[in-house]
Parts: sequence; C-alpha cells; structure tokens
Amino acid sequence: MGGGRWRRVASQIGRSVTVWAVSTLTMLVLAGILPDFRLQSPDGDSATDIAMTAAIGAGAFGLLSALVWPVLVRLLLLVPALVLGLLVFFLNGGLLLLAIDVNPAGRGGVAPETAVVVAAVMSAVASATGGALAVRDDDAYRRRLYRLADRRRRSDPPCPAGPGTVFLQLDGVGHDVLRDAVDAGVMPTVARWLGRDGTSATHRLDLWRTDWSSQTGASQLGILHGSNHDVPAFRWYEKDTGEVMVCNRPTSAAELQHRAVRHTGDGGLLSLDGASRGNLFGGGADEQALVLSIATRRRSRETRSRSGYFAYFSDPANAVRTAMSFAAEVCREIGQSTRARVHKVRPRVSRGGLYPFVRAFATVVERDVVVAAVMGDMLAGRTAVYADLVAYDEVAHHSGPGGRDAAKVLGRLDRSLALIEKVAEHAPRPYRIVVLSDHGQSPGETFRARYGLTLGDLVRAGCGLPVPRRARRTRSGAEARNMARAALHRPVEEGAEQQRPADTPTGRRRSEPIVLASGNLGLVSFPDVPHRMSREEIDARHPALLPTLANHPGIGFLLVRSEEHGGVVLGARGAEVPLERLDEDPGPLAAFGPGAADAVRRTHSFPHTADIMVNSFHDPADGEVLAFEEQIGSHGGLGGAQSRAFLLSPTVLSAPAGQGEEIVGAEQVHRVLRHWLRESNGPQVPVDADDRRPDVVEGAPFPVADGFVQDKSA
Repeated sequence: MGGGRWRRVASQIGRSVTVWAVSTLTMLVLAGILPDFRLQSPDGDSATDIAMTAAIGAGAFGLLSALVWPVLVRLLLLVPALVLGLLVFFLNGGLLLLAIDVNPAGRGGVAPETAVVVAAVMSAVASATGGALAVRDDDAYRRRLYRLADRRRRSDPPCPAGPGTVFLQLDGVGHDVLRDAVDAGVMPTVARWLGRDGTSATHRLDLWRTDWSSQTGASQLGILHGSNHDVPAFRWYEKDTGEVMVCNRPTSAAELQHRAVRHTGDGGLLSLDGASRGNLFGGGADEQALVLSIATRRRSRETRSRSGYFAYFSDPANAVRTAMSFAAEVCREIGQSTRARVHKVRPRVSRGGLYPFVRAFATVVERDVVVAAVMGDMLAGRTAVYADLVAYDEVAHHSGPGGRDAAKVLGRLDRSLALIEKVAEHAPRPYRIVVLSDHGQSPGETFRARYGLTLGDLVRAGCGLPVPRRARRTRSGAEARNMARAALHRPVEEGAEQQRPADTPTGRRRSEPIVLASGNLGLVSFPDVPHRMSREEIDARHPALLPTLANHPGIGFLLVRSEEHGGVVLGARGAEVPLERLDEDPGPLAAFGPGAADAVRRTHSFPHTADIMVNSFHDPADGEVLAFEEQIGSHGGLGGAQSRAFLLSPTVLSAPAGQGEEIVGAEQVHRVLRHWLRESNGPQVPVDADDRRPDVVEGAPFPVADGFVQDKSA
C-alpha cells in the first residue's frame, strides 16, 4: 500500500472519529434539553457513564444508518415516492430507538415521538460535519458525492479528454420570466454567467419559439429524439386505437418515444455515453433514472425509473434533510394559498386537497434527487447529461407565472445551478453547462371562471346535447343552446336540453364528442367517425357547433379540415381563412404573432389531429389566455409567453442561430444541441438524422435506429 493510500485511509478514519465525537456531543446536548430523552439509568450515573452511553448510542446509530438504512430504502421503493418522503422521519426515529436499545449497560431511554426529533437532528449534524470536513479534501468530496448519487462506474474506465455537456431543463420558465428574474436579482448565478455583475459573460441568452403544442411532452420529445411529429397536444384521442394518449402517462410516453425513434431512425441526443434524469423520455441514454418512458418496463437497478430515489435516499442524512424541506414546503404552500384567499387575489384556483404535497414533491424531492443524480453523472465523467427540474412549472400553474411564489422557486433553482457549477470543479473532465426551457407559461383566469362553463359544456350545448344545470344558467350556455335549437329548427324553450343524441342513418346511435384540454388548447373528436371529420361533415351533423365555438368571446380560433380547401382557420363573425392563405391574410391568427400560421399548418398535417382544434382567446396587450384546465398559469397552445422558451449556452459553443435568425420548434433545438455535442466530442457523436436523409443531403445514406446506415432503397 503506497504512502498516498495510507494518507487517504488515515484521513478517512480521522473524519469518521470526528463525526462520531460531534454526534456524541449532539446526543448529550439533546438529552439535556428534551425531557423524554435520557442517557442514564433511573438511579443516576456518573458523567463518565453518561458520556459512554452517548458514545455507544451515537456509534450504533451511525452504524445502523450506514448498514440498515439502504436496505429499508430499497424496500420502500415499492411504495409511492411521495409516501417515501413522509416515512423518512419515522424510520430514522426507529433506528435511533434500536440504537438506544442495543446499549449493553441498559442505560437510557427515549419516547418514540422524541426519537423522531433526535434522529433528525443527529442526521443533519452528522451530514453537515462530514460535508464540512470533506470539502477541503477534493478526493473525499468527490467520493462523498459519488455515494450520494450512487453513480460510480464499476469498471472505472478512463475518462475521455474532451469536455462533457450538462443540459438542465427548467420546466416552464419562459424567456421573459428568466430575463426579469435576472434583472430583479432573483437568480444571481445566471446573472453572473451573463456578465450582469460586471465580469465577462460566460453564457449567452437566446429565445426559441415552441410548436403549437407548447408543453413538455411535445418539446422534450423533439429536443431529445429529434421528432415530435404527430404530437398535437398534451392529451389527444386516437381514433384508430380508441385510446386517449397522455404525454405524462408511462405507456403513452413509451409509445411516443418508440414512434420518434422509428420516425428519425436515430436513438436520440444522449446515445453517446449519456444520462437521462427526471425526464419524460430517455433520449437514447445508457443511464436512465426517474424517466417516465421506462417506468412500465422491467429494467436493471441502474436503469429502472425509480432507481434514482434509492441513489439519493440511501443516505439517511440526505433523506432527513429532504424530508424536513418537504414539510417546510407543505407549510409554505398552505400559508401562501391562505394569504391568497384572505386577500381575495384574482385570478385564483383551488389549491387544497393533496396539492400541497404534490407541490412539495415537485419542488423539493424531485429537485434534490435529480440534482444529486446530475452531480454523480458529472463526477463519473459522463459525456452528456439531460435533466428536467419541474419545480417552477408546478408552482406557476397554481400561483401564476409572474407571482411572488413562483419567483421564490426560481431563486432556489438558481442555487441548484450554483451547486452543479461547483461540483463541475471536482469532475474528472471539464463540463459545459447549458440551461434551457421547454416552454413558458401564459397568465390568465380559467375559461370556466370567466364564463361559468367548461369547453366540454360549450361543445355539448353547440351539439344540442344535455348540459349541466350550472352551465345552462350562464349566458354562454344559454346562447349556445339557443343557437343549436335555431339551427335544428327547434323552438327556444326550457326543457329541450333533455333530448338524446340523434341516430345515424343506419339506426346506430351516435356517440358523444370527446373533449380534451391541454392548457388553452382544446381538442374535440367524434369517436364514432373513423376518419378526421371535415368541416362539411361537422356542419351536416351539428350545424350550430362550429358557429357556436368560433363566435364565443373566449375562443380565439378553430382549425378544421375542409373538403374544399384542405384546412381552414375559423374565427368570429364568419371569418374563414384557408391555411394556404394565412401568410397574406392571418385572419384570426393575427393576434397570436409571427410563426402562428406555420405552427397551425404543421399540426394540421399530423395523422392524429383532432376533428376540431380549439385555441382560446389571447390578449396581446397583457399576454392573457384562458385555460380550459384549472390553471392560472397555462401552456399547451398559442398565445403569449407560453411559446417563448429560452436557451442559455456557454459562449465557447457556437451561436445557436445566425444573425437575425430565429430558433423555431423543438426539433431545431435538438439539432443545435447535437451540433454542440459534436463540437465538444468530435465525429463520434452521430450527426442529426435530418442531416443524413437523402432529401437534405443529396446521396446521403438513410439512418436506422441501431446507429448504422443503409441505403434507403433497402
């Protein structure tokens, strides 16, 4: 054993002894403060005996935490991750009770409820002490982070010399929101990268415009796999299978990823020594954790979806710290929602029930686990890492994208960026940190709050179908029902709402329309018709439906297929513009800004576009939209900041777009990111699938999913 190794062993022993001593002292202090915690027998003991009891108890607790805790966490992976955070305190307290009981002298005792508190404090103190001692030792610091993230490679292959790249997705953070947060001093790390502190800028900030479907499923699929073809919304009905696809449903995510790989013939952005953390899709990465598209498959421990939780919670101090933050976040949300109700803040949506726990999971547990996984990937020297941090998106949906609650989340995300930047200094290779978003969010009250009925209610009224009593009482509901009756040549009177769907000419009863919402984008499908219905067919079946929707003040425009024009955009007061004429006459799309026409035309070409695509009203003056879901910060359609995402990249990388050019669509972002990987790692990074297709490069071979190429005619 060489001298260097002996020094490392001695240093490790010294740190362990110091942590043990501090833990013993902490236990003594807690025994003096807490009435239900004692370290002596009922008859009394000497100071030496009490100190020995504390030392044995602290040592036993530390040993049990190191040996038993990882086994408990692995068993707890069978329960939902949200429940895991709530059980951390009680399990840690149980370990302390066991540590006191194994004292050979039989001294000491602690009440179960007090054991939870003592265990939490001791774990936090031990973690802080160990971390402080390791910070000044690069090797020890690196080993500690390896253990926390559980990412050490078994074979320890030599690390490539070229720089690695970390892609951090701040879910839902729009370009303007990021810029305003930097100007307000909320995100000092990003401000420093942009040179706002007077130093030279290390990063540049660019804007990119999303597709019509401005939501994580479409954007992340396009970014990671190079294609979001046939993803018209967050959720949609597919007539050929009779299934509703939902982007955050594991089976749907797996199918969408399979379709993207088949469409591009390429594994994904992370195919070269990549890691995917906290994403909907894998991106072709070898290492995947907390990835939705693999949640339904049997995988190895290293790649199954929830293995990332074990990697993080296997350290008891880590688990306690996150659990304490989880509890604090639940209390914070309850306080913020109570304040909003007391001050009658508008717009406002319900934030009760389980939502405080859902928010705490997204803003604390998911963030901590994903950041730890990214740190481990960097210390393992991985070439490309892509991770999604969903905290801001979750809070902005319910508190508003520009509110104080959301701004505080941005500040905590900025601290996570600073931590990852610090860890990069200890990585075995240099790293370039790219930060980007998948979409923004647009403010506005809900469609239901403004008009008293849902989009589904309005569609049913326009079809002459029964609507709920609350909707019948609204002005919008009454107008829609009267229009439907007039179109059907029926008298305008109460009680007609009890009519049943009409029969088809074959005597088969028509099924009712399926109405789905994705933010301020609505989709209406008629499941009994196997093809995408045309405008003419819809008018023949429900003559009042399209006029009812198009003329409603909460609707911006409709997209339908036309037998005469191929596709048309419909608006209020009889506006009707064929898709091919939108550039010269945007009609109802004028309020939605540049690029709206191209986005609508692209979605019209998808095989699974709904019979009627409905985009809500949009006010260009304040960026407001009306969500068809219960969200006051929404995304999924066109209108406002939801389509304005950002790309924050190191200046050492080439500019993502030429002078005066604009980055449009998630697929173009994919090509930019892949180009940067090639800049850093050379030709071993596969070229983008589009660049290898014959219609892009004359005579080029056609790519297939396994990374080889073949002639397209084969």
